[in-house]
Amino acid sequence: MFVFLPVALALHWLVERVRPDWRVGTLVALSFVFYGYWDWRFAPLLAASIGLNWLVAERFQRQPAGRLIALAIGTNLLVLALFKYAAFAADLVNLLPGVELSKPNWALPLGISFFTFHHVMYLTDLKAGRAPRYGLVPYAFYIAFFPQVLAGPLVRWSEVMHQLDERPYQRPDAAERVARGLMLFTAGLAKKVFVGDPLAEYVNPIFAAAAAGKAVTVVEAWQAVLGFTFQIYFDFSGYTDMALGLALLFGIVLPQNFDVPYRATSLQDFWRRWHMTLSRFLRDYLYVPLGGNRNGLFVQLGALLATMTLGGLWHGAGLTFVAWGLAHGLGLGVALLWRRAKLPMPSVLGWALTMLFVILTWVLFRAGTFDAALRIYAAMFGWADLGATFKWRSIALAAAVATLGPTAWALVHRMPPWRSVAIAFAVVFVVVLFKIGDDANYEFIYFQF
Repeated sequence: MFVFLPVALALHWLVERVRPDWRVGTLVALSFVFYGYWDWRFAPLLAASIGLNWLVAERFQRQPAGRLIALAIGTNLLVLALFKYAAFAADLVNLLPGVELSKPNWALPLGISFFTFHHVMYLTDLKAGRAPRYGLVPYAFYIAFFPQVLAGPLVRWSEVMHQLDERPYQRPDAAERVARGLMLFTAGLAKKVFVGDPLAEYVNPIFAAAAAGKAVTVVEAWQAVLGFTFQIYFDFSGYTDMALGLALLFGIVLPQNFDVPYRATSLQDFWRRWHMTLSRFLRDYLYVPLGGNRNGLFVQLGALLATMTLGGLWHGAGLTFVAWGLAHGLGLGVALLWRRAKLPMPSVLGWALTMLFVILTWVLFRAGTFDAALRIYAAMFGWADLGATFKWRSIALAAAVATLGPTAWALVHRMPPWRSVAIAFAVVFVVVLFKIGDDANYEFIYFQF
């Protein structure tokens, strides 16, 4: 915030004014500096990934061959699997009697899941004739743009590439864009620091105790699960707001990723509102190719189950993530059968059932192991001591904001251009900085994916 961002903004502004044809290259260079800061060893991996996939696209343009694109997509997924799932695969093999494989201890490159899926989207659309040719520098921007390279949102090429030819600081609404970008960045950071991180203090010790085999009370279990339900929302949506705000500062509009998901009245509605860019990716690049809703009910149910199970595996190399995805696939299948039977579902009941299902399945997402998940479930359903006081204030506040309030994007864009609004956001930003300096800071949850 105090070194990279001001320097990057100043350099981008200068280039946009003096040499606008260098703008995209400058953004690519800044993105590699940003990415390499986390761990310089992975910057060559990102560069090689961009270069090789671009060469494949160039070759395909000259000599279309579907097998070439399929091979490239397979290679991208193989690299992702080696870094993210090799140890998980070794654990599965070691379950066989008499087998003992050593597990690779490789570091997981930040953002590899996200930039791999960006390659898959572009190459798939290129093969289908939907995507145009791009030069190396614009393609590198699409893959590595620093606000979204680490944890999304997942951006389709058609949503951003047309913006590269603009002169963002020459637009009549340039000042407003910058102002709203700063406001959105501040709102996202405040969501993380003021809501997400305090909830972590209610959540982490209890899940850690369950993982260590310790007893968990009924009150503790519900506190941890409800706390995580809103922690992950404010943590991830806060990151997304920051990414969208930063992108606006550089003249790029990224797609929204959340639309008040805990207001959903069905599980299908939930996935239209939660991590929206991933949901669209899973729908368009997995569910539809698997048959979607075009080949009968049985195929549709199988496609839903496979899509959500693989979506769960994408989130983490563990059987609990697979079970989480499988549960959502089954839930969506039941909801589909309910709709096919034309059975009634009042909105209030639909909301209550959806929230209960989402809350219960978050246990699998967070627990890490089935043993820990079972301890949490057992306590939630009364097979444990009742426990002491429920720390409800922070959870109640988070629940109210998450279900009743608008998204940060909607709120920021409704704000009138008043000086008092600017002062209020400046004050919030300063208070956030003091909070960051005083308290323990938690890594964004989705950095691990």
